Amino acid sequence: MTWYIRGDIFTGEGFERGYIGFKDGRIVEHNSGTPSGRTVAEGYIVPCFVNAHTHIGDSFIRKKNIDLPRDVVELVAPPHGLKHKMLREASEDEIIDGMIGSIDVMIKSGVSHFCDFRENGIDGIHMLKKALDGKKIFSIILSRPQKSEYDKKEIEILLENSDGIGLSSISDWEYPEIKKIAEHTRRKKKIFALHGSEAVREDIDLILDLKPSFLIHMIKATESDLIRARENNIPVVVCPRSNAFFGLKPDIKLMRQTGVDIMLGTDNAMLSPPNVLDELKYLKNMCREFSLKELLNMITYIPRKALNLDYNILGVNSLADFVVLDKKSLKPVYISYLETK
Repeated sequence: MTWYIRGDIFTGEGFERGYIGFKDGRIVEHNSGTPSGRTVAEGYIVPCFVNAHTHIGDSFIRKKNIDLPRDVVELVAPPHGLKHKMLREASEDEIIDGMIGSIDVMIKSGVSHFCDFRENGIDGIHMLKKALDGKKIFSIILSRPQKSEYDKKEIEILLENSDGIGLSSISDWEYPEIKKIAEHTRRKKKIFALHGSEAVREDIDLILDLKPSFLIHMIKATESDLIRARENNIPVVVCPRSNAFFGLKPDIKLMRQTGVDIMLGTDNAMLSPPNVLDELKYLKNMCREFSLKELLNMITYIPRKALNLDYNILGVNSLADFVVLDKKSLKPVYISYLETK
């Protein structure tokens, strides 16, 4: 039997009024007008979401209900930040249990893919894969070496078991070491990404010379820095709720003005649950100039393109990989992968 959803279909360029018919997990109809069968949901029809930046390994810390320092270096900078100390002291079961909780939050909020910066080397990769077992979600795993130095053998193992490398920032590394890792990653045709200009401005020339696939934060970036990123087709992931915890605020309006592609991530799960719709609503309140089209692109088409994911996702013969949002609350009323139709 073919089932139908109808409403305003989000194409990336805007909205088209119409309906989608789907059967056995695939889209079989996409048209305007009125569907011929039963409609199971109505609203904004959008591709399933992409959470472009997470650290779900620290999810277990949120359960401890402790007062965390609001200084970036003191809390999250490797290797001596409190987070990394707690990761070293936690058991594997505790870390995996926290990950599972965060994964379930993302699934229930319409996320089909999340890009995780995976600490703890090869062990961190294995823990995330265990947490993902049997879950209806995919992770783009960006691994990280155990030490802030280039070890050819370790990087080779990490790249064999993950989708690429995700590092902290050039400020945490000896530059020749980070450059070797970036070059190794590119040779393997994998993703290389890193945090940039989060708490202090960092040299944009050094960052761009690493040829990153995308950058995280860029809070202290200048207008010129952002233009350079745009000219090099490098998107920026913003995580405004996490930034606010540290008393930081990305210049979203400036980013919009420069035309750099913006993606949205939830960052450290120890600070807040990784619900990308909550992040989107927070961003909307920060910068009311953004249209709904711009906001939805940040969690759909832009990250799908940046992460080399399926791009033609609402066409006939595509997988039924969509969310229907209530038009007033923007809450999911139907998530395709949670249904059996």
